[in-house]
Amino acid sequence: MQRLTMLATTLGTCLGLLVAAAMVGCGPTQLDTPNLQCTHRRQKRDWIWNQMYVDEEKNASLPYYVGKIKSSVNRKNAKYVLKGEAANSIFKVNPDTGDVYAFARLDREKVSSYPLVALIVDKDTDNNLEPPSTFTIKVHDINDNWPVFTHRLFNASVLEMSPGGTSVMRLTAVDPDDPTVAEHTTVMYQILKGGENFAIDNSGLITTAKQNLDREVQARYEIVVEARDAQGLRGESGTATVLITLQDINDNFPIFAQSMYTFVVPEDIRTGSSVGSLFVEDPDEPQNRMTKFEIVQGEYRDTFTIETDPTRNEGIIKPIKPLDYEFLQKYSFVIEATDPTINLRYLRGLSGKNKARVIINISDVDEPPVFQQHFYHFKLKENQKKHRIGYVLAKDPDKAGRKIGYSIRKTSDKGQFFRIMKQGDIHNEKELDREIYPWYNLTVEANELDSNGNPTGKESIVQVHIEVQDENDNAPEFAKPYNPKVCENAAQGKLVVQISAVDKDITPQNVKFKFALGTDDSNFTLIDNHDNTANITVKYGPFDREHAKFHYLPVLISDNGAPSLTSTNTLTVVVCKCNQQGKFTFCEEAVAQVGVSIQALVAIFLCILTIAVITLLIFLRRRLRKQAHAHGKCVTEIHEQLVTYDEEGGGEMDTTSYDVSVLNSVRSGTAKAPLSMLDARPPIYSKARKPPRLGPGVRGGPGEMATMIEVKKDEADHDGGVPPYDTLHIYDYEGSESIAESLSSLGTDSTDSDIDYDFLNDWGPRFKMLAELYGSNPWEELVY
Repeated sequence: MQRLTMLATTLGTCLGLLVAAAMVGCGPTQLDTPNLQCTHRRQKRDWIWNQMYVDEEKNASLPYYVGKIKSSVNRKNAKYVLKGEAANSIFKVNPDTGDVYAFARLDREKVSSYPLVALIVDKDTDNNLEPPSTFTIKVHDINDNWPVFTHRLFNASVLEMSPGGTSVMRLTAVDPDDPTVAEHTTVMYQILKGGENFAIDNSGLITTAKQNLDREVQARYEIVVEARDAQGLRGESGTATVLITLQDINDNFPIFAQSMYTFVVPEDIRTGSSVGSLFVEDPDEPQNRMTKFEIVQGEYRDTFTIETDPTRNEGIIKPIKPLDYEFLQKYSFVIEATDPTINLRYLRGLSGKNKARVIINISDVDEPPVFQQHFYHFKLKENQKKHRIGYVLAKDPDKAGRKIGYSIRKTSDKGQFFRIMKQGDIHNEKELDREIYPWYNLTVEANELDSNGNPTGKESIVQVHIEVQDENDNAPEFAKPYNPKVCENAAQGKLVVQISAVDKDITPQNVKFKFALGTDDSNFTLIDNHDNTANITVKYGPFDREHAKFHYLPVLISDNGAPSLTSTNTLTVVVCKCNQQGKFTFCEEAVAQVGVSIQALVAIFLCILTIAVITLLIFLRRRLRKQAHAHGKCVTEIHEQLVTYDEEGGGEMDTTSYDVSVLNSVRSGTAKAPLSMLDARPPIYSKARKPPRLGPGVRGGPGEMATMIEVKKDEADHDGGVPPYDTLHIYDYEGSESIAESLSSLGTDSTDSDIDYDFLNDWGPRFKMLAELYGSNPWEELVY
């Protein structure tokens, strides 16, 4: 069939060329040829071909014939030449005949056409005998490729319970053959595995073959799809696996895990706390679980509520009001679990397992006393003492019915104004002043008592609010401080000041204050305005500043309370100098009375006393320091405390080689001068003078320093109350330049001592050093 198609195409091309050559007149014939004139004119040379075809993957030996290029040039020295990318590699031409051959098997899926350039040139000069002509060798497609999927694995999803024919996804397989050739790229699909639940059409669309696929039965399906072309060509890459997941919908009712739930809770459980959990089973996924719990039977909807925990899909029972064992010991009711969001279209039937019975048993708890009221409000008139204000009452809610004891917390009654009796009666111990504290808020405790009258630890509190009612116990007074001034030459009837009054008591709306002067012997007149104000005016006329610069007016103010109270308030009027316009030019300031309260005097006295005590302690401390210095150590003792020595001893040998107590016991029988006599000696340091510095190589005599050393040695030898100086192993050598030389007493001996230390040689090698030190004569080593 393919060869017949190629032959028909070639014959059509040749016939077209012949017809074009026979045409009369002017007109274009084919590519790269000039116009032909009428048949009686001379014809121009022309190429007589323009296109070639070759089959891909041709089953023939190489090289195989492709076609022939031919020109009207008919010269013996002409040759054919090909140029182009594929020339002389894939395609070659016979230079004499123009036959074109292919030297490789062609693949249309890689290269579908090859553009080439044909030339006819002179064999000798290689000059073109005709203009170059471009032509194309097209590769004819054969069905040598099967459809291929872009992936070997696909994932898809579809809602569960979907009707049959619901689209899932579309697959596409690609055939690289020529799409212009019939049936070469036509792809057909079929399901090799899983076709009982899903189907696929020739466009690659996968649909559900069954309706109502249930995710709770099977949540995932695997199907294998094969793609092949119309001629049945298939291959390994023409199959693909599709994993189809069913998406969950809310199509299942919750079911209780058990038919009865029993709980035991104490009666003092707090409202809103958890009593227990109700577990249900719902095969749907968590996002599709909307369980709702309700009490369907029983009269306890106002006692309990059931809240849903969406994360765990459980119901939590909580009390919404206090429980009382003495009132009811057991609660029993039926609950139902529903899902209001479920799609009834997918519902397969109702189950009786969505109901369960709940039993809640209440256990008795020793509860604290309970007051009859949540709070108490009492009223008491001020200035009353030991008056019964009211009473509180609390009871034991338990069956035991124990007695109750009452008390007032001290933090709420710091002034100890009130007292509560055994029966709960509240009295005031002190008189109350409304103007100081109009309200008192007490905290009363009710304690449960045992048979011996001791508290059991169960207590309750209640707030008691005591309102102090007002009585007319405060006289009216000036509303504010007044500083009236009047001109020296003021005329009769001149207004000096307008006064008003206030009352610390609760002022009723109809309160009336009356004003009057306490004396008539003054140059002022008081006029009551009958609106709780009064005017002070000049009574006679000008004033005499030389006689009196200040006038003190006693003003009587009375209220209309029951009983009526009157107070005397002093108004100080200053007489000032004024100019002609009546403006004040000079006024003396009224001297305010200054008073100091007793509390202030006590505070000042305590401060003075504290300062005096501190001063006395500092003085005594300094005095004791001076006495300590005066009775301190003498100069010799101070010099003995110089401890600026380096440890040049022999380590443990110096400290453990002998026992000091043995040395003390040897000379215990020797009479020694008392320490007081030694201390009474005049200090030798005051007599010692520093000798002049000697030249090099000259050694000085013993001098005062040697004498001091001998004195100290003598004191050490005759003092049996302390360890001998020979036990000191912390010393230093002062060097040859020092006039004092070595200050250690270990290299010296006392000539006045009557103790013979030769017995140290008998004590062994550990006392050898002491024997040598005390056995040598120090005067032999000193150079005078």
